[in-house]
Amino acid sequence: MLNKSTRRAVLSALVFVALFLSPFISRAADFRREVVYQIITDRFFDGNSANNNPAQSSGLYDSTKTNWRAYWGGDLQGIQQKMSYLAGMGVTAIWISPPVDNLNTNIPDGNGNPTASYHGYQGRDFKRIEEHSGSASNAWTDFDNLVTAAHSNGIKVIVDFAPNHSTQDNAGEFGALYDNGTFLGNYTSDSNGYFHHNGNISNWDDRYQVQYYTLFNLADLNQEHATVDAYMKASALLFQQHGVDGFRIDAIKHITWGWQYSLANSIYANGDSFLFGEWYQTSTADPLYRDSYKYTNKSGISMLDFPLNTAIRNVFGSNANFSDIDAVLTAEAANFTWDEDLVTFIDNHDMTRFLTLLNNNNRLHQALAFILTQRGVPCIYYGTEQYLHNDTTGGGDPYNRPMMNAFSTTTTAYTLTNRLSTLRRNNPAIGYGSTQQRWMNSDVYIYERKFFGNTVLVAINKNETTSYPVTGLNTALPAGTYADTLTGLLGGSSITVAAGSGGNNPVSNFTLPAHTVAVWSFTESPAAPQVGVIGPTVAHPGVRVTIGGKNFGTTTGTVKFGTTTATVNSWTATKIVATVPVVTNGNYNVTVTNSSAQVSNGIQFTVLAAKLIPVTFTVFNASPTQTGDYIFLTGNTVELSNWATTWDAAVGPMLTPNYPNWFLNVSVPAGTTLQFKFIKIAANGTVTWEAGANHTYTVPASGVGFVNVNWQY
Repeated sequence: MLNKSTRRAVLSALVFVALFLSPFISRAADFRREVVYQIITDRFFDGNSANNNPAQSSGLYDSTKTNWRAYWGGDLQGIQQKMSYLAGMGVTAIWISPPVDNLNTNIPDGNGNPTASYHGYQGRDFKRIEEHSGSASNAWTDFDNLVTAAHSNGIKVIVDFAPNHSTQDNAGEFGALYDNGTFLGNYTSDSNGYFHHNGNISNWDDRYQVQYYTLFNLADLNQEHATVDAYMKASALLFQQHGVDGFRIDAIKHITWGWQYSLANSIYANGDSFLFGEWYQTSTADPLYRDSYKYTNKSGISMLDFPLNTAIRNVFGSNANFSDIDAVLTAEAANFTWDEDLVTFIDNHDMTRFLTLLNNNNRLHQALAFILTQRGVPCIYYGTEQYLHNDTTGGGDPYNRPMMNAFSTTTTAYTLTNRLSTLRRNNPAIGYGSTQQRWMNSDVYIYERKFFGNTVLVAINKNETTSYPVTGLNTALPAGTYADTLTGLLGGSSITVAAGSGGNNPVSNFTLPAHTVAVWSFTESPAAPQVGVIGPTVAHPGVRVTIGGKNFGTTTGTVKFGTTTATVNSWTATKIVATVPVVTNGNYNVTVTNSSAQVSNGIQFTVLAAKLIPVTFTVFNASPTQTGDYIFLTGNTVELSNWATTWDAAVGPMLTPNYPNWFLNVSVPAGTTLQFKFIKIAANGTVTWEAGANHTYTVPASGVGFVNVNWQY
């Protein structure tokens, strides 16, 4: 396994691959150079008034736009018609709200006003397109046209995918689920067991409740049921067949964690994609934070960076010290294997907009500049570039989802996004590089991004009235004078760097004015191949992966997983597509050798034993536990941790709603005969193994599985 610095170096080089490709050609697996724009489809632009009040769900549209819980007319055609606006801003990927067919009925609110699923999170048929977004026939035509238009403008398409639940379980259609128009079942007459029938979540820190209880009365789907498992994976495949480049998975914290490994594996096996999900947590001190980074490190699904979001809002919105942000970046760099894939954001559809928190455009510009130059994939909530916000009753849901009110291409925020998006694609230090804090006080944060010799230095002063003299600043920028990449848009000016040593070149003393952001950049042209990214980061033999970087050459060389040569499917100077070879499951160092026999840096990749099948393991009458003790699973494949016995490596912790019986849904390799045991990891780290011989189980070739054994004393 590679250490963090080696991993980052590899990632940086790979990213350079896509750097010189047009965004349309670059593959979806590498999102680190992208700028994502989140759109609530119904609130963006009405491109087709004919679908505002469709017959099968009439009465849910409000032309006056006074009922904030009704449809207002935005649709897929509307997004398509604004594609050049998005491209001009530097947007390279759009994340659209769930486009699937949603709840058709009206559910009155507490005051008798009709409400609608305008946001898209009450899916009734995951294989059809919502009529308010497309057409009365629920056909894919408008969606296909949107994807085509986006791709022709160099913009990728991410769909919001919500496999945790269907519709409300106590009203409306009572959770009714359809398969391309065919009724499957509903929550109230669930003879097939398609749903979990638990109450609403009351303890948000309880691992069993957050995965198996109900989220706000939304009918909770049972992904361990073979029909539901197959249905959701087929739905995702259908979107891939219609050209999507990625999935934002809703409520990953509340979907069976182990099952999601198999969902990701299915998507990656189907084709190139980028996956990230919503795991809400406010900080790195959250009780389930450790579970979150373990999930992301092993599943192949990244996540929205909520701890950093909290710090961003505290620092820029509530005037906290920059040390809050620096602490989160440091902690997450130590915990997340692929923190470069975390999706960063200032606000979204589930929280007040930034300008509601603090109505100050300077601070908004600073926060935007921060996420556009920091590690991770930046995501901008629609309308931010137009300073859109509505502060009614505090600006929370639904007032954080107003109708897009302008499409000006001359606002400072629009221009800022364009310039930093361009830099993100032209300097691989931002997409793939390491992050180092170079100078900091309560109001000033100066940090450096570095990928091999490519360097970006960023300075932010958030104080509204006070300038700060900056002395003793060092940088990896080579000696020379550097103009502000933003050309003074946010008050920045040039700096002069002298020669130093060890990557610490002194910057001449300068003054950073109040409310200023300055960005200085340098790119190099190295000769040896450099790998910056591999995507996905985990897959079984036969799955194609993308390696991005620089200086691979135009003549095909070789790709190796450890010492095993992989089949190369395509090769350019900046992008390689290769097939995962047949090797023993485990972690490998992937390298590129060009035609001149020059070998790149390595990048970590996990090879699975086979495609993943979700299997529920239950152990009865497990070893007695005290508070803080947990039962874990370990076994003979990488999916079962290769007999690991630590909290972060072993599979678990398992769940115990019926103590002393423990269970866990785990994705394991199809058709493989497993050997495994259960262990107790005490609060102090002491490990207790169950006695007896290893348990054995042969995983089915498809579908789902169940294992029930007794703890061996």
